[in-house]
Amino acid sequence: MMNFRTIFPLLLLFTCSFYAQDNIKDKKEQVKAMKVAFLTTELDLSTQEAEKFWPLYNAYDDKQFEIRHEKMRTFKGRMSDDALNRISEKDAAILLNQMDAADEELFLLRKKFTKNLRTILPAVKILKLKKSEDDFYRKLLQQYGDRGKRR
Repeated sequence: MMNFRTIFPLLLLFTCSFYAQDNIKDKKEQVKAMKVAFLTTELDLSTQEAEKFWPLYNAYDDKQFEIRHEKMRTFKGRMSDDALNRISEKDAAILLNQMDAADEELFLLRKKFTKNLRTILPAVKILKLKKSEDDFYRKLLQQYGDRGKRR
């Protein structure tokens, strides 16, 4: 039977990892809410446009997040200086091909999303969406950069 000395560190580790995951989910939800508010203001969608746009955009955004964070995370772990100094040419070529495939998947996802948007939004609003997304992420990066300077 496990004693307290064995259970406590495991419980602490589990609690910390659970809290960290919740914290990441909370941050993601906060960013998503800020993004929705920002895009809503910038795009000035009609009620009919919004009803069709948001389900399409949310599905696109979730899939994009999945590709970027789930697939790219595996690449990041293999891109440390130490790992790159030890990687064989064959493994490097495989990794590069996997990265290219993920980039291609993101490109095709965006292309399909834009094609679907054309059926519900005028071209001008699609261009505004692209610009607004860039502006949002620029502001977000600036905000996090400013926070880091205050510490």
